[in-house]
Amino acid sequence: MGAYIVDLTVVAVLIIGITAMMGVITNTIGEKVFGGKRRSEFVDQNAKYQTGWKMVGGKKH
Repeated sequence: MGAYIVDLTVVAVLIIGITAMMGVITNTIGEKVFGGKRRSEFVDQNAKYQTGWKMVGGKKH
């Protein structure tokens, strides 16, 4: 019974892990292949909006 639970846990972790990584890998490949010149358009736009914002939270070291 213990071996069954271990096997089930390993399979569940692999299925969940592979499913989660498929989205990341697919997104990365899509950006590289179909991104073109405007690959970082949204990152650049977000950085433009955040210029001059005060940093909040956390501790200063």
